[in-house]
Amino acid sequence: MTSGCFVTLDGPGGVGKSTTLNAVCESLRRAGTPVRATTEPSTSALGQFTRAHADQIKGHALACLVAADRYEHIRDEIRPQLDRGNTVVCDRYLASTLVVQQLDGVPEQFLLDLNADILLPDLAVILTADASAIRQRLSQRGAHHRFERDPDVPAREAALYRRAERTVLGLGVPVLVIDTTNTTPSATAERIASELRALTGNVASGPTDPAAAP
Repeated sequence: MTSGCFVTLDGPGGVGKSTTLNAVCESLRRAGTPVRATTEPSTSALGQFTRAHADQIKGHALACLVAADRYEHIRDEIRPQLDRGNTVVCDRYLASTLVVQQLDGVPEQFLLDLNADILLPDLAVILTADASAIRQRLSQRGAHHRFERDPDVPAREAALYRRAERTVLGLGVPVLVIDTTNTTPSATAERIASELRALTGNVASGPTDPAAAP
């Protein structure tokens, strides 16, 4: 059985990751690709605990929780789905760790060491947008966690995501950066799907697996 393709979707809060993830999965399904959408922190008990306490647990302790959830996520969901031949699209992964945990004062090298044995994606997508557009979107939808309540974070995030791009590239992972300031989620999704086809040569080439679910 051919292993599926693993795609990660990262970017600042308010950049449109969730909407884009749904559009990417729909685009791939229309083309006949079996897709599994997932997220981090995961929906496991550990992931739910991490998400629920991310405003109270900080720094190195939170970084360790995020990494522990990631290893469990890989073992219990990501790798089994890939082994079935499904494409997995994950909302937040390593690039987000390299940004969010550094905003929390954790050094990059500690984060890389903590994530040294994770499954690397076939494609890492980083969504960006103008800081003013991000602030406006966050104001409209409301903040989801403590970092989004800090008005200085969007500019700091932008710089850290540029650094994360270089770091992930250095790990041998192809990185696609898309500015979503003036781009619709559907256009962004089609660009990602096109990049996947160019990278793998087999995305959207097989029959849909009815067991694959969002």
